[in-house]
Amino acid sequence: MKIKTKQITLTAIMLAICIVSQFLKNLSVYITGPIINAALILTVVYAGLACGIILSIITPITSFFITGSPVMAAIPAMFPCIMLGNIILVLCIALLKDKFGGKVSLPLSMGIGAILKAAFMGIAISLVILPTMLPVKMKPMIKVLQMQFSLTQLITAVIGGIYAFIIIKIIDRQINR
Repeated sequence: MKIKTKQITLTAIMLAICIVSQFLKNLSVYITGPIINAALILTVVYAGLACGIILSIITPITSFFITGSPVMAAIPAMFPCIMLGNIILVLCIALLKDKFGGKVSLPLSMGIGAILKAAFMGIAISLVILPTMLPVKMKPMIKVLQMQFSLTQLITAVIGGIYAFIIIKIIDRQINR
């Protein structure tokens, strides 16, 4: 599989958007999360699965370097789980966006992807990694962290899907003119 210049360019633009949004992470995960999820979705729709996977792997790393999360520093095992959660989202969209037919296909694939991403991260991070690997001094934060890596992931993925869907509809309308 060859990745073309257009795909690389689009992926680079989406990565730049993700990086800029990650500077806002300390304001609210509800700002950064939807933007990153929308960028993942737009990348897989317009640049393909390989580019979506690449962005899924890069964004948790750039987020760590920008925000320096103490939890991520204490538990590096969370990185692959976040990457896999993102990959689950883009895989669902890539594999399902044309399977259901009609106008519901893309939103349905986004919804399924959001649910599966949140379920995976909720199980892997919230129920396995945090209870077993969280340092003792961080234990008082466990409930908040478990929420952040489960329900919050669902909410931000759904909002990101809504953003992406609106952007896709605007782009499609402009292309069809």
